[in-house]
Amino acid sequence: MRLQAQGVQLAYDQRVVAQDLTLTIPDGKVSVLIGPNGSGKSTALRALARLLPPAKGSVILDGKSIQDTPTKEVARLLAILPQVLVTPESISVEDLVWFGRHPHRTSLKTPSSVDKEAVEWAMEVTSTAELRHQHVDQLSGGQRQRVWIALCLAQGTDLILLDEPTTYLDVAYQLEVLDLLHKLNQEQGKTVAMVLHDFNMAAEYADHVFVMKSGTLITEGTPEDVFTCEIIRDVFGVESKVVPHPVSGKPMCIPLRAGLRAKLSVATG
Repeated sequence: MRLQAQGVQLAYDQRVVAQDLTLTIPDGKVSVLIGPNGSGKSTALRALARLLPPAKGSVILDGKSIQDTPTKEVARLLAILPQVLVTPESISVEDLVWFGRHPHRTSLKTPSSVDKEAVEWAMEVTSTAELRHQHVDQLSGGQRQRVWIALCLAQGTDLILLDEPTTYLDVAYQLEVLDLLHKLNQEQGKTVAMVLHDFNMAAEYADHVFVMKSGTLITEGTPEDVFTCEIIRDVFGVESKVVPHPVSGKPMCIPLRAGLRAKLSVATG
């Protein structure tokens, strides 16, 4: 396994956010970290991407401590799409995607044919090539997210980490982004790990799910393993009904409003 957290403690200004966290990102799979607000899932992803050094324990990338690996070398192996994206003012799509090649270049080196091919491929596979001359800040939410994913792909890494890539997007754009990530996994063999909030999106797209609460990994496994009424109740404090999706067969979590919760309690009591 290429990317692991081993007994990691994570903290911000002495405030411990995650304690004794151990997890392994499965190679060649789509993994999702899920949990309530403040559970530490985004913090864990930041540590896996070398953006937050562990107070204790270590993150291992390709057999070495990620903290002991030079930043540029990490960027050649792993791409991260953070939750908060700051786009340079009036930058074009193509120019933003070119930032993905920086780990492979020196400041004086002119772009190589490999660089150009990587950028063109990244824009082509994300369907952003036709947008290359448009300013990023003039695009729709889904288009902007695809451009940022193109930047990650231009890095040429097999590992892609994404922190809530569907936040602030409507359902159509959420599906657009998740379909793209699934396609990259299936057709390009990319290992994808991301933080999501939506149970059903996670169940539909994930091969492996990590469930976190209060900085602790509660359980992990396939969507069928982890999306149960009991786990959803214990982790999220929500009563639900879990049924197979009528088309995909994946677990579908239906939260129950108060009146239905009362009926469920009577029926199971």
